[in-house]
Amino acid sequence: MSERAVLAGGCFWGMQDLIRKLPGVESTRVGYTGGDVKNATYRNHGTHAEGIELLFDPERISYRELLEFFFQIHDPTTRNRQGNDVGMSYRSAIYFCNDQQRATALDTIADVDASGLWPGKVVTEVEPVGDFWEAEPEHQDYLERIPHGYTCHFPRPDWVLPRRDAAE
Repeated sequence: MSERAVLAGGCFWGMQDLIRKLPGVESTRVGYTGGDVKNATYRNHGTHAEGIELLFDPERISYRELLEFFFQIHDPTTRNRQGNDVGMSYRSAIYFCNDQQRATALDTIADVDASGLWPGKVVTEVEPVGDFWEAEPEHQDYLERIPHGYTCHFPRPDWVLPRRDAAE
C-alpha cells in the first residue's frame, strides 16, 4: 500500500526530477503547500512553499530514506532560500502526514545536525500536512520536458548520513 509524503526544498522542478527516479517512488506532482491561499497558483500562492507530493512504496523505500535523499539534494541550512531562489516559496519544509512521519523527520534532522555535513544548523520546518494545490501543467515534469532547464538541486554522491547513537 502506498504512502504519501509532502516536501519543500526550494524550486520544485529540481526536487521532482531527482526524487521521481528513486526506486519505490510511484508518482510525483509539484504544487504549493504550507500557506494561506486557497486554490494557490504560480502567480498567487501567498505564503505557500513550492513543494512536491509523492506516493511511495514503503516496502521498497522507507520514509527515512526519502528524507535522507531530500537532505542530500538541497541545502536545509538556508532560510527561505535555495541557490539563486530567495523568498518564502523556497523554504525547506517537511509536511508530515502522521505521527510516525513527524518522529522520523525530527530524528533525521537531529542526525543531519549532528553529522556536520552542512555548514550550519538545519532550518527545515516540520509541520502537519495541509492542502496541496497542484501546480500548473507547465510546471509538472519540467526538467523531463526541458532537460537543460534551471535547477539548484543535485545529488551529492559522497553524502552519507551517519546515525546518532540512541543514547545521545
